[in-house]
Amino acid sequence: MKVKMLAALAVLALAAHQAMIWLYAPIAQSGVVQKIFYMHLPCSWWALVSFFVVFVSSILYLFGRKDVFDRISGAAAELGVLFATMSLVTGSIWARAEWGHWWLWDPKLTTALIMWYVYAGYLVLRSTPMGRDRKALVCAVLGIVAFLDVPLVFFAAKLWGSAHPDGLARKGSGMEVRMWHTVFAGLAAFGFVWGAMLLARIRQLGRKAEMEARLIWDEE
Repeated sequence: MKVKMLAALAVLALAAHQAMIWLYAPIAQSGVVQKIFYMHLPCSWWALVSFFVVFVSSILYLFGRKDVFDRISGAAAELGVLFATMSLVTGSIWARAEWGHWWLWDPKLTTALIMWYVYAGYLVLRSTPMGRDRKALVCAVLGIVAFLDVPLVFFAAKLWGSAHPDGLARKGSGMEVRMWHTVFAGLAAFGFVWGAMLLARIRQLGRKAEMEARLIWDEE
């Protein structure tokens, strides 16, 4: 029921967000292409939230050794990589229009790409043939260590400077009120999507674990 409610809210919120992007938010100085920002930013934020969930649930697994925390970590990591991928893709499209290049080895972009590779490797580890308890333990340790790169992504523009719009915003370039309204609407809309997908995936992983346990029981 919670998943269905969140999914319904996600559909309505995404529709409202699209309307705000194209009908409410003003066109920036850089032109219509700037409107991809309203998709790029929510993807980036919810990717970081996903990896924070991996970090917290990994700590909880180490202390409690409860399988539910391992499933939460796995589901959140999958969503994090998905949203990070969308963030990198939309960011590259925006960069091509703004800078004339699909990619620049900018501190913020580079740390974001490293983060993507780290968590993609985390997912590969989760798919390797290994004992369930041992794999959950190793993944929990990696889930904690991997989070070290997340603050670097968040503060990269402040620490090393950046051509990324986040770095410019920190220097006070400013945004109109209607732009901020659209940003917050996007964060909420993508939040509903994220919540529905996370709960659904955790449920799927739980059922998968039950089926595997039954198969082992039947074989014995």
